[in-house]
Amino acid sequence: MTLLIVIIVLALVFDYINGFHDAANSIATIVATKVLSPFQAVMWAAFFNFLAYWVFGFGVADTVAKTANTMEISLLVILSGVIAAIIWNLLTWALGIPSSSSHTLIGGFAGAAIAHAISVHGFSDYTLVEHGETVTRHWYQIVNWYTAGKDGGMPSGVLIIILFIVLAPLIGMIISYFMSLWLLYSSKKSILPKLFTIALLVIVYWFIYAELLGYDEIKKHRFDSHFLSVIAEPANIKWLLVASIITSIAIFNLIFSSLSTAKSEAILKKMQLLSSASFSLGHGGNDSQKVMGIIAAAVAVYINTNPNVDLSLGWLDLNVKLPSKDALGNEVAGQMPGWIPLACYSAIALGTLSGGWKIVKTMGSKITKVTAFEGVVAESAGALTLFMTEHFKIPVSTTHTITGSIIGVGVTKRLSAVRWGVTINLLWAWVLTIPVSAVLAALIYYFLKIFI
Repeated sequence: MTLLIVIIVLALVFDYINGFHDAANSIATIVATKVLSPFQAVMWAAFFNFLAYWVFGFGVADTVAKTANTMEISLLVILSGVIAAIIWNLLTWALGIPSSSSHTLIGGFAGAAIAHAISVHGFSDYTLVEHGETVTRHWYQIVNWYTAGKDGGMPSGVLIIILFIVLAPLIGMIISYFMSLWLLYSSKKSILPKLFTIALLVIVYWFIYAELLGYDEIKKHRFDSHFLSVIAEPANIKWLLVASIITSIAIFNLIFSSLSTAKSEAILKKMQLLSSASFSLGHGGNDSQKVMGIIAAAVAVYINTNPNVDLSLGWLDLNVKLPSKDALGNEVAGQMPGWIPLACYSAIALGTLSGGWKIVKTMGSKITKVTAFEGVVAESAGALTLFMTEHFKIPVSTTHTITGSIIGVGVTKRLSAVRWGVTINLLWAWVLTIPVSAVLAALIYYFLKIFI
């Protein structure tokens, strides 16, 4: 029990560090454009980080919890992964490098799990009983590298997470690039940009209406009212936020050509409040869930290794249903104890309040010059990317996402507007994060194994 509590505490410490390490993702552009002061900006971001508690489900948390097979690992594996993640986060924060807190956590978890498999089984094959069947495993299969999606859905696993090291910033860059062109096109005094905006708005509304869950499709209603239950459903809230982002930009585009430069700048600065709030929601929902997944995995491992444990241990409230399969072989989802998401969202919000000013400088000025125009587009594109990846339960880096979005805006001006030297240095940090964290976690695992 002591080791479990240590893991939970360190995981929340990591979540706190994640908050101030990644605070720059949410506030760099809004501070750079002087819409809010640094203190006001971190207060704004922290509020929406915590608000994400009521907006997002636990899809990303489930993906992270399944990074390694919880039936085969020990609490020492999770402890080693969390310690490695904390060390890498503090190191990159001290150097002012906006690396991925998400990927260091995944890398640490996977590296420690592989070290455990080698320690227990060597490099030889081994057998185990899984769902009543005896299966043969290789040492590296302790990590969930790739799992095909159900019914043609999105696959999961560490390889998919690695793939999104490239895809997340690329998606953010593409969205911000075309959003920038949309805004620039709308500044022309012509009817065609307005017709395009209206047509795009109709298509977006039609798509979102088709995606919204109806009252009968919602498994657990938050309110007695049909209307409130529908709009308060987490999956629906995300789509409504997408609609609000697109609508705000569309309304601005419809009047853009009639505005003076000073007036348009003033409106864009007000719009940054919405775009930064949306990105902060996505940041809280995406990054907090990763720590939830680690804590849930620790609880699952503890219960697996202590089958006779009392599942109602005071504040820990370990009365959790683990993932299982029914009589037909269909997977039945586990149940997250209520205190885990509440603690994680609180920790990341408190961390954001602490700021991370070295990284703010890198994100807000060193990649490209940021104005209110760039701020709205980059934050909106980043938020849309995070909502989309969360929808598919893919843990991505908010750091990578917002960096790609900022680059996409810079490219619309000219390629030389992006400081590619700084960007290449960031890319090296991104590439190295998972393998370095994995090796570090493996070394920590072998060291701790001597004493525990």
